[in-house]
Amino acid sequence: MNQNLNVDAPYAVEAVGVAKTYQTDNVEVNALRGVSLAVPKGDMVAIMGPSGCGKTTLLNCLSGLDDIDAGVVRVDGVDISGLSDNDRSGYRARNMGFVFQFYNLLPVLSAVENVELPLLVSGVTAKDAREKSMRALDLVHLADWATHRPAQLSGGQRHRVTIARALVNEPAIVWADEPTGDLDSKSAEEIMDLVVNLNETNHQTFVVVTHDIRVAERTYRIVNMLDGQIVDEVPTDRGRALAGAAPVR
Repeated sequence: MNQNLNVDAPYAVEAVGVAKTYQTDNVEVNALRGVSLAVPKGDMVAIMGPSGCGKTTLLNCLSGLDDIDAGVVRVDGVDISGLSDNDRSGYRARNMGFVFQFYNLLPVLSAVENVELPLLVSGVTAKDAREKSMRALDLVHLADWATHRPAQLSGGQRHRVTIARALVNEPAIVWADEPTGDLDSKSAEEIMDLVVNLNETNHQTFVVVTHDIRVAERTYRIVNMLDGQIVDEVPTDRGRALAGAAPVR
């Protein structure tokens, strides 16, 4: 795992009293209202709720993509809400991975070149970046497709490339925003099989924003949001099994 990880930190991510307000057309929108959440290392959490409830805003604030107006966000024990923009960007590059609904792959680059790009940007040598990228592609069963460009890959394969890119820096936590949103049901199931396997085998921490209950049920617990607040947290059958409890019938 990433040598930057703080083995003494109790949580992969911890939020305390996080608030976020947007100003839109002279209207103040309270996107997050004092949200608190703790995600232990190796956990796999789904964030659900109706459109506009604050799911993606919460993910963006927890990951440091957005500033917060109040509260504290700690990732692997580090208060990222107190970092400068440059320091926070560097911390994200070293310790976090991102998987989005849309692939955000550069069409002129091959699969391996897309995966190694964040490593090169963060100063890793070309040789080490290529070796790490090939290992990441092998992890998602795409090593044989390393030289193919995105247009030559299926939707499911492109998603696997984005997952390899998210994992290439061995991050403390992986953030996924609607990771199966534009995939057919078979490809979506294959992607979630892969994510679950990575969680179980590598103890990778995942926070997944989704509207799909089938995706959420593959995690350990579901965090439900409404109007910028967390209203409850419910263990899934997978989570209950891990805890030794009987599944809900």
